[in-house]
Amino acid sequence: MAISYKGAISFGLIYIPIALYTSVRSGGIRFNLVERNTLSRVKYKKTCVDCEGREVEQSDIVKGYEYEKGKYVIFTPEDFEKLKSKKDKTIIIKQFVKLDDIDPLYYDRAYYVVPEKGAERAFELLKRAMEKEKKCGIAKTVLGTKETLIAIRVKEGKMYLNTLHFHEELLPYPYPEAEMHLEKQELELAVTLLNALTKPFKIEEYRDEYREKIEAAIRAKITGKEVFVREEGEFNPALDLMTALRESLKEVAPEVHA
Repeated sequence: MAISYKGAISFGLIYIPIALYTSVRSGGIRFNLVERNTLSRVKYKKTCVDCEGREVEQSDIVKGYEYEKGKYVIFTPEDFEKLKSKKDKTIIIKQFVKLDDIDPLYYDRAYYVVPEKGAERAFELLKRAMEKEKKCGIAKTVLGTKETLIAIRVKEGKMYLNTLHFHEELLPYPYPEAEMHLEKQELELAVTLLNALTKPFKIEEYRDEYREKIEAAIRAKITGKEVFVREEGEFNPALDLMTALRESLKEVAPEVHA
């Protein structure tokens, strides 16, 4: 795996050089865009307003900030690096919290945290202390060109780093609180159905079934076959709420109605 970031974790006066590795890869199937008749790859030409159609080389593309209409100041990668102090390049743990204190809504990307050579003992000390106390470290650092809020956690002897969204980045909930009366029997049946469907979460039991359908369709098209879609049972939105609850319970927990 390629290293995504090199820096250090700091808490108190302890300084631990680390590297971050990407922990998740996309499971999507990659399709190319092609022209329907020629089956030739579609290419995107990078140009600019004043380039008169000339293609712009990647080496000539830089970041510019528009401070007035049509006027820019240019920033190079070297400029951004010059702005970073040692503090900006260090993941400084500001506090420790209970893992449950962080709403999953704030989580963004996840990385594996690995110590650099010579930092193993300090790394192991922090990791074991965090796991023993079931605590999560909250930190900030600059990743790329953006200050990033971070959660560092430990599970089953492995340390993970999750980037977090800042609170101001969250959008408001688009549904107003509803004042609604629910029948006691409706709620009891809903709770019974919920409990009947409750079991330990095992992520390995879940597969990307739609990806498997696409892969099967690709194999079919390569051999000149038609894509076959198997019909599945349909949902019935016409059922009233009480009937839907009772019918659902008959399917998942028939013993309840025995």
